[in-house]
Amino acid sequence: MKFEEYRLSKEIKTNLLAMDFRRPTDIQYKCIPPIQRGEDVLAIAQTGTGKTAAFAIPLIDKIQQIKYKSGNKSSIIRSIIMVPTRELAQQITRVFNQIAKNTKVKALCIYGGVEQDYQINKLIEGIDIIVSTPGRMFDLVSQGYLKLNKIEVLVLDEADHMLDLGFSKDIDDLVAKLPKRRQTLFFSATINKKIKAQAYQMISSKAIRIQISPKDPVSKNVSHQMVFVEMDDKRFFLQRIIQENIDKKILVFVRTKVRAERVKNAMARVELDTLTMHGDKDQLDRDISLMAFKTGACSILIATDVTARGIDIEGIDMVINYDLPEVPENYVHRVGRTGRGKNKGKAISFCAKEEREYLQAIEDFITVPITRAKVTKREYQETIDFADEGANDWKKLMNEHTVLKSKKIKKR
Repeated sequence: MKFEEYRLSKEIKTNLLAMDFRRPTDIQYKCIPPIQRGEDVLAIAQTGTGKTAAFAIPLIDKIQQIKYKSGNKSSIIRSIIMVPTRELAQQITRVFNQIAKNTKVKALCIYGGVEQDYQINKLIEGIDIIVSTPGRMFDLVSQGYLKLNKIEVLVLDEADHMLDLGFSKDIDDLVAKLPKRRQTLFFSATINKKIKAQAYQMISSKAIRIQISPKDPVSKNVSHQMVFVEMDDKRFFLQRIIQENIDKKILVFVRTKVRAERVKNAMARVELDTLTMHGDKDQLDRDISLMAFKTGACSILIATDVTARGIDIEGIDMVINYDLPEVPENYVHRVGRTGRGKNKGKAISFCAKEEREYLQAIEDFITVPITRAKVTKREYQETIDFADEGANDWKKLMNEHTVLKSKKIKKR
């Protein structure tokens, strides 16, 4: 079935065609009809399968139809999409605005870390759909700028990640402020007992439950493998992979903010240009890093898990798990940043001795073993020698630069 056969407005169909959305993905095919009918939905599907469009398409169409039938083109907030990170909020808002082009349905992204005046002015002008992180949303509610009494549809996206980040109370507080009669859509890439319990408290007993989860939750478009590397040698392996794939766009995941900066500095010492993305960076710096990575101005981004669900960037050729994630679900989300849609991708993970328990937990979660890359002792040593040689070349260049600089000073 093609989108042109769906009961959607001509504007939405035109926009979907312009986005090269011709046929629905499995999650879209199963979610769009019940959402159009106003039913509650609990949907579980892999990252990269089109979950955002699965709720954006029917929501935009419903609001457009309401405006058309009533003849009232003014906007009131009818739907709120709650997400865990600023980057994900921005990404979802972009998708909404693309699908809603020429429909007069307006979506606004709300998040902290930036001045609130622009967001307040847009709310005063009139908005139909809010995509928001919890902190700024509650700030604007307490100030009286954001009214929740007319909300008809609540969407929780990446709900599992929200609970991991400790937003359970925020979700409960939000629900307490919303009308009891509403439609609730619960979307997640993974599910466990905690998530399921909270979801069942929020959705009706007649909710449609949709789960699209193959045996291996890692997308079939991603080839992924594991390399056993000592913790202190990881930087050498990363350097070699980058230098052998210098024309590729690579996303590197580390465990902490401090390690992100240390890895960046290690790559800088061998003259490899990288960017970092983590919670300690202010919003402007995060936006600049993402824009540079998206446009190819810098092809290497080093990030913590704040980015695993926060970005959907086209053309990421490779994901490198410099550190294995402590939460096994995050492995799926990390490697899911590549091989999205119809594209193929590659993921390489480094596993040190002290990370073996994380590897076991990941394989238990995805239910299949990860392919081990065969690295002989000689190849291992060659990688370190390869990196050392690059470091020595860099030191030589720096020494030459220092000598030249000192000669110039003496001449003066």
